[in-house]
Amino acid sequence: MHAPPDRTTRLPIGSDADLARVRQQVRHDAAALGFGLVAQTKLVTAASELARNTLVHGGGGHAEITPLEYGHARGLRLSFVDSGPGIRDIDAAMTDGYTTGGGLGLGLSGSKRLVEEFVLDSRPGQGTTVTITDWICAPPAPRTSTP
Repeated sequence: MHAPPDRTTRLPIGSDADLARVRQQVRHDAAALGFGLVAQTKLVTAASELARNTLVHGGGGHAEITPLEYGHARGLRLSFVDSGPGIRDIDAAMTDGYTTGGGLGLGLSGSKRLVEEFVLDSRPGQGTTVTITDWICAPPAPRTSTP
């Protein structure tokens, strides 16, 4: 997997305006990579949920958005990082309907269903990092013919 470090965009998450910027950047990068509209919408939805969790439950943090290349495949990796209280019971938090904030309880589990890869790392008192990745295959390179 190839992820040039200079292509990672790091955005703060400390306000509702920051949530909007994260959504806009994810949509922009997904479109630039060639993700279709449905795939873009899934990524933006997952990013929105995870960014809001970072703000509301983690007390703020940042998002890292990294375009990826692996052979003919292109992807987008999104990491949401906070230094908040962490998640005490990850199994419960990943259950549909579980909520500590009065919402629908679909943030983590719903986000996981929207993407191909989902990694949650959380330790009570040390914060949480959620990393999601989605992939598309690049079209084959055009063949050149010689007369």
